[in-house]
Amino acid sequence: MSPEDVGAGDHGLRLGPGLDTGNTGIGHSPGIARPYRDPMPRRLDTVISDSLWEALHARSAASGRSIRDLVQQALSEGLDLDHHSLFQVSTSGALVEGLYQGAVTVGDLRRHGDLGLGTFEELDGEMVLVDGRCYRVGSDQSVSEVPDERLTPFATVVSFVADEVHDLESVASWDDLTSRLDTLRRSDNDFVAWRIRGHVDELRLRAACRHASGTPLVDAIADQAVFGVDDIDAVLVGFWSPAYAPSVAIPGYHLHALTADRAHGGHVFDLSAQRLTAEVHRVNDLHLALPETEAFLRADLSPDSGRAMGSVERPT
Repeated sequence: MSPEDVGAGDHGLRLGPGLDTGNTGIGHSPGIARPYRDPMPRRLDTVISDSLWEALHARSAASGRSIRDLVQQALSEGLDLDHHSLFQVSTSGALVEGLYQGAVTVGDLRRHGDLGLGTFEELDGEMVLVDGRCYRVGSDQSVSEVPDERLTPFATVVSFVADEVHDLESVASWDDLTSRLDTLRRSDNDFVAWRIRGHVDELRLRAACRHASGTPLVDAIADQAVFGVDDIDAVLVGFWSPAYAPSVAIPGYHLHALTADRAHGGHVFDLSAQRLTAEVHRVNDLHLALPETEAFLRADLSPDSGRAMGSVERPT
């Protein structure tokens, strides 16, 4: 945009991944954190009035959010698109109680996000949604892309846009990874989506076996398939959910993995890697789609599911 394109009282605004539009809210420690660089950036050059320019800076200063984030949110809302919204099918409490009836199709799910995880009807394997494509990891360790007609009883997705990118060196274990991710979260009360890429030295996974609805999750997971794959490129996707919502979301970190060759995947138990790249997507909006099945409407979902869910998140 040339200077002559900007009239009196107007300001040129250039937006694009990694471009400086004021306060980014991103740390700049060399080799530790950097602004997001989209491999296929989309840049918007436009002219805005003095009043909009001043309002943007005032909102950025008051909220601590970047101008780029504020403009993207305004555009998303104006175009009726999800922006930093988490969309979830059913609740963790319903999953714990064994409500595995399909509630939403994969096609409907993909309209709400391009990254996420979950399971399939009758607890038939692990779901990994990456780059808008939905994969099923079976208890036989098979990986297949699923059609839009497939049903899910529980899933969580976002339209992923990285707010920050961080390099993680010498990751020794699951506990080491999650402790590093803890430092990238702003609060224990936020929902956060993650996309973590790199070459893993060891990756330990699980996949649920098919079980009829009505089987409590603790019992259904007793015969889960646990397996590993080593020395391979992979992507991990998933969420941090706060402790105050255990009956709605799975508390803490919940990550599923898919290898670059699409031959292996599942629920992540443990891993090690020399270097990983962690992308952070902050959530400020939560949409919950409740099943309309008779089983869900009649179920007693009052117990706190956090303890039961914690017992199935880690291997014994």
